[in-house]
Amino acid sequence: MNHLLKILASLGWLLLVGQPATAQDREKEEGIPEGAAEPEHLKMRYEGNDRRRTGFEPAAVKPSTIEELNRAMTQRMQLAEESIFKHYPVRSIGPNVMSGRVTDLAVNEQNPKIFYVGYASGGVFKTVNNGHTFDPIFDHQRALGIGDIALAPSDPNVLWVGTGENNSSRSSYAGAGVYKSTDAGKTWQFTGLDFTQHIGRIVIHPQRPEVVWVAAMGALYSTNRDRGLYKTTDGGKTWKQTLFVNDSTGVIDLVINPQNPDQLWAATWQRLRNPGNFVGNGEGSAIYVSNDGGETWQPSMSGFPKGGSVGRIGLDICLSKPSVLYAVVDNQEEIRKEKKKEADKKNEKEKDKEKSRLKREDFRSMDARTFLALSDADLDTFLLKNNFPKKYNAGVVKNEVRQGKYQPKALYDYFGEDNDANTNLFETSIKGAEVYRSDDYGATWRKVNTKALDGLYYTYGYYFGQIKVTPDNPERVFTWGVPLVVSNDGGKTFTLTDTSGRVHSDHHAMWIDPKDAGHIINGNDGGVNLSYDGGKTWTHLNHPNVGQFYTVMIDMDTPYNVYGGLQDNGIYYGSSQTKPNEGKDWEPVDEETVCLWPLTLERQYYLYRFQL
Repeated sequence: MNHLLKILASLGWLLLVGQPATAQDREKEEGIPEGAAEPEHLKMRYEGNDRRRTGFEPAAVKPSTIEELNRAMTQRMQLAEESIFKHYPVRSIGPNVMSGRVTDLAVNEQNPKIFYVGYASGGVFKTVNNGHTFDPIFDHQRALGIGDIALAPSDPNVLWVGTGENNSSRSSYAGAGVYKSTDAGKTWQFTGLDFTQHIGRIVIHPQRPEVVWVAAMGALYSTNRDRGLYKTTDGGKTWKQTLFVNDSTGVIDLVINPQNPDQLWAATWQRLRNPGNFVGNGEGSAIYVSNDGGETWQPSMSGFPKGGSVGRIGLDICLSKPSVLYAVVDNQEEIRKEKKKEADKKNEKEKDKEKSRLKREDFRSMDARTFLALSDADLDTFLLKNNFPKKYNAGVVKNEVRQGKYQPKALYDYFGEDNDANTNLFETSIKGAEVYRSDDYGATWRKVNTKALDGLYYTYGYYFGQIKVTPDNPERVFTWGVPLVVSNDGGKTFTLTDTSGRVHSDHHAMWIDPKDAGHIINGNDGGVNLSYDGGKTWTHLNHPNVGQFYTVMIDMDTPYNVYGGLQDNGIYYGSSQTKPNEGKDWEPVDEETVCLWPLTLERQYYLYRFQL
């Protein structure tokens, strides 16, 4: 054991025996800014763009070629066929208490009780009974990460799936092309585009199901020329790339004029990641229009933001009035001067109050005597507003400083010397989410939101970026980020519409019934929600076992328990004997267990990472 501890220490890990440690690395990133809409019980980890003026360093290892990827896939399938475990029975043990990240929805509008759900890493599930039960229909294809799914309007048996999540997070995994089913998901045909990696949107011709357009984002961690807009006129046998901007700009969204299928609009997005940086905006981000069925494209940017600050763009068109289009843009332009003007408008009393509050900088050179003389109320306010772990109140911190456990400067160092992530996230002022409208088929655009959409994107609009217009009312429009918001005045003002019912934060997909605008299906980081009153109240369809696990471990109990950390859903454990929807389900673990030493549920070793 001593030898193991030395190894762990040399790698920058800390082993604690018998009880969980305080997970400061997680807690210091959590918290809710003043005025934000996110519920307290759904605190989440934020991931923001890096705004340092440094160059983007490409990965040191060259990306795999399409030939290498296909050889690896062929080898994997061959090994699966030869595996001694090929016929070994496998059963699901859950958890069923939470769902996972939804990326898209497709609904049979001839029979809305039948719909499909695509998950970030869980494949595609189908329901034929309005969400009472779901069945997986895509489990045996080459990739389970889903970017977009689409049903042919003229034939609901024709279903297309584009693999590779389009949200561009660190946990967004590359796909393996595009698939088609002609029997409502019973069987699948691979139709190519296998190096597009992340699919933004699929649009199928309203009357001709063999005509399909695919918006491809391309690689997330490297440049490639396979991104852009593709069109097929023979059901996927052949493809033509009709829109290409550059090797770091793909197409993230695509809409079609339902009354004139030769007219389409595409949103391009320049984005690229490496392990330590994310570029989510650039000159390549723009709106394009085609009037010849997607064969040629021209910019459609009159009145719309242009330049290096333009990030992800979402588009939608009003089905009953297709001259009306909406666009939501993640505008990364900094507005520090405007923020200062807003601060100047505060009354003098409020200004004095701000000046008297403790700030992180105050602790950089503060001695212990001065620190111990601080007001407990002022210190508690500082700790609360800066999202310190709850156990650290003024009394505790003062007592530990008094005992010499650390100096007051520790409160300054808590967020790091040079890069205060919390401050960068909540105090860096950018324009953020903006809503634009066109009333002339995209010829001109104008900004319509009269107030800043604060608390919608923060600094990670690349995770959201979609908008939806009610089919029969061009003045009613939804957009989303952490919360789901709706406007009833053409995008001028927005209000929350995800507060009644068990609705998880972080929204990614929506369908509105063209025959009944009150019937809405919503997909988010916690699964699927259903509304019949236009979003006033919601029901959570929490049946599919599709939780997105980051880590999974077991203990040595009999029967053994399984533990895992889920994306945006905390840490859960359950018995290996669990039967979903029967008996006891998985339960939450209080702390964020990164690694579990395999003993028993009563006595566990928790492993946490820290920096040396």
